[in-house]
Amino acid sequence: MRKETRPVKCGNLYVGGQHPISVQSMTTTDPIKIEESISQILRLQEANCDIVRVAVPSMESAYSLHKIIDKISIPLVADIHFDYRIALEAIHQGVDGLRLNPGNIGSKERVREVVKAASEKKIPIRIGVNAGSLEKELLKKYHHPTAEAMVESAMGHVRILEELGFQDIVISLKASDVVMTVKAYELISEITNYPLHVGITEAGTIWSGTIKSAIGIGSLLLKGIGDTIRVSLTGDPVEEVKVGRQILKSLGIVQNEITIISCPTCGRCQVDLIKLANEAEKRIGNIKKPIKLAIMGCAVNGPGEAKEADIGIAGGKDSVLLFKKGQIIKKIPEDQALEVLIKEIEEL
Repeated sequence: MRKETRPVKCGNLYVGGQHPISVQSMTTTDPIKIEESISQILRLQEANCDIVRVAVPSMESAYSLHKIIDKISIPLVADIHFDYRIALEAIHQGVDGLRLNPGNIGSKERVREVVKAASEKKIPIRIGVNAGSLEKELLKKYHHPTAEAMVESAMGHVRILEELGFQDIVISLKASDVVMTVKAYELISEITNYPLHVGITEAGTIWSGTIKSAIGIGSLLLKGIGDTIRVSLTGDPVEEVKVGRQILKSLGIVQNEITIISCPTCGRCQVDLIKLANEAEKRIGNIKKPIKLAIMGCAVNGPGEAKEADIGIAGGKDSVLLFKKGQIIKKIPEDQALEVLIKEIEEL
């Protein structure tokens, strides 16, 4: 059972409550590079990214934001550190949310200005605590980064906003250590009902980072913790979205997208199943229908093991068998298998 949290509106969608769990990513570009940033965000949109974040390191970067916002259709969140004036300009430019820690942007009066502007525009603020950048007093208290220190840091920032009457808050508590991250989210979910942005920070390369993220994010979602997720990978941000969506699909949280099941192959396989599976995944990745596709290596187990699939193929000798709901429909030459399969899926 997913924990009920306080819904927060970000652009054209909600984070929290019982609204769908959203998948986020972050551009690798500085907003100063307007066309490059737009191009990357459009690619993320095509991959079904729900929310995109951009680092805004300077005032010049902030001035470019509206030109980007005008060309995209998903909410844009500005990631800002230290300079409250950049936050104010980002809000003026029309961003859909901020990621900043109020304790890091100066005096209470400066925080008050940002909160006032965010309130007027009705945009949320995400408090993002990372284990690697905890406050010195907390490191002194706990001696090293801990889940408890992360929670204390987050709640300190929360109190600053609450004292100013601001409650459109999202919280994240990220570490590169999976166990520490999971514990931190478990602790904070017990003491607050603000929506939680879940992820493992600095998870690593696409291969290793996918594994760490799937374990960390997946285990939290199974506990009902998490309202929006971001998979942090060293690579193309589109891969972050693909992994994030696959995590949701694997847990049965997303059910309106095509799902592929495929066997690991063995000595009975007489077709290039690996190539078929990879090509099929590329071709059908963006289909928004609850279809289960099976790509199996042989006719011995294929149709039977994948009888719950809506449609599938099982390898034969230089050919494949097309089946639906476990029932064999016809035999297809291997070199025609992919095109026939795609056509059948489109007809579904």
